[in-house]
Amino acid sequence: LGRILPRSTLVNFFSVVTTNPSSTMKTSAIVAILAVSGASAFTPNTNAPQQLTKVGATAELDNMLGVDIETGKKIFDPVGLAQWAPADFLRKAELSNGRSAMLANVGWFWPKIVGTFDSQDVTTTDPIKAIAEADLQWWAQFFVFCGMLEAVKYRGELEGKSYTGEGPAVIDWAKQWDKLNADQKESMRLKELKNGRLAMLGFASYVANYYIPGSVPGLPAGF
Repeated sequence: LGRILPRSTLVNFFSVVTTNPSSTMKTSAIVAILAVSGASAFTPNTNAPQQLTKVGATAELDNMLGVDIETGKKIFDPVGLAQWAPADFLRKAELSNGRSAMLANVGWFWPKIVGTFDSQDVTTTDPIKAIAEADLQWWAQFFVFCGMLEAVKYRGELEGKSYTGEGPAVIDWAKQWDKLNADQKESMRLKELKNGRLAMLGFASYVANYYIPGSVPGLPAGF
């Protein structure tokens, strides 16, 4: 707490707790200090780096994997997102979202083709309605699972590993990544990146057509 709050705040907090032993006062004091620390966490950092210039952002993107024939061998960043965040951060976000979208595509079709699991809560094959039917404890388990994956990725980065293919893999169940040569690794990284981008576009089109039937050419209503 000393790294977040000034010394005077800590002294006042402990004075309240020790001089007012009732549980109500202690609870109030704890809530107050958490509120102050939470607000402090969002205080702008005056030492934060300035936003990237468009020239600097373009230079970062020039050396990144992913510029290919789909965009005419040119950088595709029409709204200039790269000037607001580091390119490596945006690439990590793109890959994470692409991987999630690939799983979401499987989830969209799975119930309609394979069917649902033996469940008392989710009985529909409609992917949107299934979200509302899922029990709250399932959602809790899902968020805990996602948090565990993020923790594994974070620990891996601290150990010098990578989940973007630029070094030793954070997770490699099949133990095949290190067996590939540099050209094969680059090819696999590009394939995953393109599949992820296609999956994001595909999933967005499913959702759009679901709520606005006929809005996506080639997709029938109720797809």
